[in-house]
Amino acid sequence: MRAMVLEQPGAALRLAELPDPEPGSGEVAIEVHACAVCRTDLHIVDGELSEPKLPLVPGHQIVGRVIGNSSRFASGQRVGVPWLGWTDGDCAYCRSGRENLCDRARFTGYDIDGGYAERTVADERFCFPLPDGYEDLQAAPLLCAGLIGHRTLRLAGDAERLGIYGFGAAAHIVCQVALHEGRRVFAFTRADDEAAQAFALELGAEFAGDALAAPPEELDAALVFAPVGELVPAALKAVAKGGTVVCGGIHMSDIPKMPYELLWGERVLRSVANLTRADAEEFLELAPRVPVRTQVETFPLEEANEALDRVREGNLRGAAVLLL
Repeated sequence: MRAMVLEQPGAALRLAELPDPEPGSGEVAIEVHACAVCRTDLHIVDGELSEPKLPLVPGHQIVGRVIGNSSRFASGQRVGVPWLGWTDGDCAYCRSGRENLCDRARFTGYDIDGGYAERTVADERFCFPLPDGYEDLQAAPLLCAGLIGHRTLRLAGDAERLGIYGFGAAAHIVCQVALHEGRRVFAFTRADDEAAQAFALELGAEFAGDALAAPPEELDAALVFAPVGELVPAALKAVAKGGTVVCGGIHMSDIPKMPYELLWGERVLRSVANLTRADAEEFLELAPRVPVRTQVETFPLEEANEALDRVREGNLRGAAVLLL
C-alpha cells in the first residue's frame, strides 16, 4: 500500500510503499477512503508531541470500508476511526466513564499507525458507523474537529454568549452546533484574518474580530481552539463572572503570566483531553440533526505535506482532507 510516513520529528513526510497491515485479534482491516488533517498531526510532525512511534503513519480522522467481516461490522461497511484507539478498560479513569484520561491509552496516528495510507487496522471497539448523508470527505472532519469540538462545547455548560477563539476546522463545526442550540456566537481570530472572520459571519456568528481586543459585550463562556497561550488571559478577561474558558487543543504555547484578578469572580479555566466513545456516539447522532455541514479542501495522499503546511499557516476554509 501507499502511505505517508514520518521517520523523525521535524522532517517532511515521505511517500512509501508498505506491506498491507494485517488485523490482529479484535481488530478490523480498513480500506481508507478519506482522512482529515488535524492540527494534532502537525504537532506530531513538528515534534511538539514528542513520543510518537517511529516510523509513523499519521492521521486519526479516518473514513473507510471494512475489509472482511468482524464481530461488530460487516464486510464493506463504512466506519470512522478517531484519535482514541485503545484503553485498558480497568483503570480508575476507565471504570468511572473517563476513558479519555486512561494513562495507558493508545492513540491513532501517534501510538498506532493511522490513516495517511491506503489501508489501516483498528480496534473494532473504537470504530464507529457513520451517519448517512455525508460523503466520505465531509464525514472525515467529524471524527476529531467535530468530536473534540463537541466535547469542548459541552464543558462550557449552557452558556448563551459563546466566544470561539481561532476559527478553523473545529470552530466551524462547533459554531453550527451552538447556533442549533440557540446560543449566540462571537468569533475571534488574528486581527488581520479577514477571511476567517468573514467565514464565521457566513456561518451565523453575530460578531467576528480581533482575538486580543475586547468583545462587544461580556461572554458567558469561551472556547479556545488556537494553540496560542496569550489567548487564555484574553479569553478570561472577556468572560463575565462565573464564566468558563475551555482550552480545546492538545498542545498550546506557554500561557503568559497574568493577574489573579482575571480568574477571580468564580471564573473557571479548564482543558479538554482526548475523547470517549460516548462522545463519539453522541456527536455522530447529533450531527445530521443540526445538520452539521463541513467545509473542506481536498488533497491527494502524496500532497499531505502541503496540507499540513496549509494547517500551519491557518490558510484553510474549514478542514483539509486527504482523498485516497
